[in-house]
Amino acid sequence: MKTTECFDIECRQCPRLGAFLDSVKQKHPDYYARPVPSFGASDPELLIVGLAPGMHGANASGRPFTGDYAGILLYDTLFKFGYSNYPESKNAHDGLVLSRCRITNAVKCLPPDNKPTGVEVRQCNHYLAAEINGLSKQVVILALGSIAHQAVLRALGLKLSAFKFAHNVVHMIEPDRYLVDSYHCSRYNVNTRRLTVEMFHQVFTSIEKLQND
Repeated sequence: MKTTECFDIECRQCPRLGAFLDSVKQKHPDYYARPVPSFGASDPELLIVGLAPGMHGANASGRPFTGDYAGILLYDTLFKFGYSNYPESKNAHDGLVLSRCRITNAVKCLPPDNKPTGVEVRQCNHYLAAEINGLSKQVVILALGSIAHQAVLRALGLKLSAFKFAHNVVHMIEPDRYLVDSYHCSRYNVNTRRLTVEMFHQVFTSIEKLQND
């Protein structure tokens, strides 16, 4: 399934988010300021699910985790583990290519204060559901943070209580389908060392083991 088949770049289903994007566009007319589509391979082995676009990151660039602090560790790690041709993502036209990997978000639009409401997460979930269900069950899903973890479970119609979020834990959520959890690679988590480079690399080592089994 192509990304365009399960995504509406003009979506306005969440009134608060739509109004916020309009106000951001007025203040920053050069920003992308629309729902941000997925980025990467059309037939990936790894699907990374983040929370939502950042104000001066994906909301500005139009590419997930591009232009903000959270993308520094993510893209460097993707390069280290052979998923990309460059160790950083500068802008949507920098020539970066992801292979075997795609990045998406639980919520496609920038939320005020980087905090989507529960209603907004659920409203946007049908896009994530369509994306996941359009991929092979052998695709490993990496959830960055507990909200992304819950969004994946909801997208697959699974009980949230059945699989508890924990860093570097591998969940067999369905036969031949795995969900791997990681703390989000946000500035706060990295600066407080809740998530270190070594911890994040260990998550990708776990993913490699699943893919090679």
